[in-house]
Amino acid sequence: MIVPPATPSLSLAEWIVLTLVDEAPAHGFAISALTAEDGDIGRVWHVPRPIVYRAADRLTTAGLLVVAETQAGHRGPQRSILTVTPEGAGAVAGWLNRPVRHVRELRSEFLVKLALLTRRGRPVGDLAAAQRAVIAPLEPALARRRDEAAGFAAILAAWRHENARAALNFLDGL
Repeated sequence: MIVPPATPSLSLAEWIVLTLVDEAPAHGFAISALTAEDGDIGRVWHVPRPIVYRAADRLTTAGLLVVAETQAGHRGPQRSILTVTPEGAGAVAGWLNRPVRHVRELRSEFLVKLALLTRRGRPVGDLAAAQRAVIAPLEPALARRRDEAAGFAAILAAWRHENARAALNFLDGL
């Protein structure tokens, strides 16, 4: 029996950087453009330039990225072109297809995954179906909590229940 490698514990910013480098070798400045507030990915989840470089360093140290080459910069320092290692590519493949565990993560990690899958020209239906399977069992439990709670706990439970219902409607639309 083959045991798949453990998924590394990465921040969302690190997953984004790793996945973008998995698309094509890139340097930090190019990744920063994609994660800027008006960039393809930054519109969903903004990753500031210093965080991109910090993430790239951590991913390189972890053996998920390597410096493939160094190019002279036009007006600044040399640029390190990063490429993904086989371990990094495997981690990306697993992460992109894994649903998030909590409704609150749909706004961040799940939407980023949809954006990254779409950039790759891949369908999002399988991930949406897997995500629905995670969220659907939570909805009745959240409804019970809402019905049993009092005071602010009831308000919070109602908020969480409505978010789960909205998430299911959104997923059904995908």
